[in-house]
Amino acid sequence: MVVFRAHRLIAMSGLAVAAATAAIADPLTPTADFTKAEPGEAWSAGAATSRHPVNRNSFSHSSGNMSFERELDFKVGNGIFKRVWVTAPASTDSADGLGPLYNARSCQRCHLKDGRGHPPNGNWPEDNAISMFLRISIPPQTDDDVTALAEHRKSVIGDPTYGTQIQDFAIPGLPAEGRMHITYSDEIVTFADGETVTLRRPEYKVTDLGYGPLHPDAMLSPRVAPPMIGLGLLEAVPAEEILAGADPDDHDNDGISGRANQVWDAANGTVALGRFGWKAGNPTVRQQSAGAFAGDIGISTPENPAHWGDCTDAQTLCRDAPHGASQRHQNAETSTEMLDLVTFYSRNLAVPKRRNVDEPDVLRGKALFYRSGCTSCHRPKFKTADLPDRPEQSGQLIWPYTDLLLHDMGDGLADNRPEGVANGREWRTAPLWGIGLTETVNGHTYFLHDGRARNLMEAILWHGGEAEAAKNEVLMMSKQERTQLLTFLNSL
Repeated sequence: MVVFRAHRLIAMSGLAVAAATAAIADPLTPTADFTKAEPGEAWSAGAATSRHPVNRNSFSHSSGNMSFERELDFKVGNGIFKRVWVTAPASTDSADGLGPLYNARSCQRCHLKDGRGHPPNGNWPEDNAISMFLRISIPPQTDDDVTALAEHRKSVIGDPTYGTQIQDFAIPGLPAEGRMHITYSDEIVTFADGETVTLRRPEYKVTDLGYGPLHPDAMLSPRVAPPMIGLGLLEAVPAEEILAGADPDDHDNDGISGRANQVWDAANGTVALGRFGWKAGNPTVRQQSAGAFAGDIGISTPENPAHWGDCTDAQTLCRDAPHGASQRHQNAETSTEMLDLVTFYSRNLAVPKRRNVDEPDVLRGKALFYRSGCTSCHRPKFKTADLPDRPEQSGQLIWPYTDLLLHDMGDGLADNRPEGVANGREWRTAPLWGIGLTETVNGHTYFLHDGRARNLMEAILWHGGEAEAAKNEVLMMSKQERTQLLTFLNSL
């Protein structure tokens, strides 16, 4: 075990990230003292924490420890992230190649203000689902499918007609694949003191199918675009630290059985730890970004060179549509350099500084969060690896409140759609840093993978499976305690 004798005083732009302290034990050990904030706790991302004031742009700033020289790459990456792609051919070959099928015309259209997406306010044509879509897959059909899944070369088997994602937009002359249709039903949950909360349970289907019926065994799973902050820091956590928290057979009998997703790392041609996505389906920020270019916008990269994005062999008009690939972009629609810049931007979107960490109600809420068992999955702290080539993420004490592992969340949240190692009841523990600024940045408080929760308390009450005991602790709390718990969460 590494023991840190003292915190080093780190000053950036005249501000101290954390005051030097004497003889501090291992800072990764969970605290048992809730009378005061922990050293450095306000700086959720260590020296990389944003220094900017809280406002609508709080998720869009660069790492607080980024050098002036590297800021240019961040700004150029931001420009590509915001770029609105157009149909090929166009007068510029740097921004054409949209689709032919797609969910959005830019990264920013889904990750609004680099933050959290939301479910539509109504079904099409009342509203569109610009920051939410449906994943689709089928059970393995052949021995090759079974082998590809077993060897982790594939995480899912796509629908033979619709691929792995329902695209609800298309370029002129082609039909969209379909429209997501959501129906909600109400469920009442009652606290021990008699107060009730109404939860809404969603059901999903696809209407206006453009290419014939879905496979009879098609499995659908909704996805809201998650916030972009802190991704590079999560990528910098040593894999062995994450794996050390896994207990798939619950050997310690605490009811928590975190599992690591094992996915294909295309860059290295090997199996790797999954970290990103609602089911930890991607190993790196770069692979996640390239996959989003291909699936969400229909833009090819040297890593995903297919010019038609997620179009299948059955969608012949889509396969034959004009594309924007060029030799200048290595026979793709965006170049390695452009993908590098988007990856750099995505790695360096800063986590905001926490607010009010010393306020009594925040500290009481923190104690309730710990004592209810929430930290069994929402692990408070990690230390990132030493990465000379990524100075912003190197050697930071971070507070993401996730273990980056898969957990059984019960029948209520089950999508019944496996992805890699993850079964139909399992989800990766979502990071909580920045969650209290969702309304400030994105103007809403919709949470969970499909935005069914309209506030943080509803999100808590949807927890089941391994989190059932923690949820029951919340149900037994007094109204004042529930308010204090939410005050703590909103300080993150």
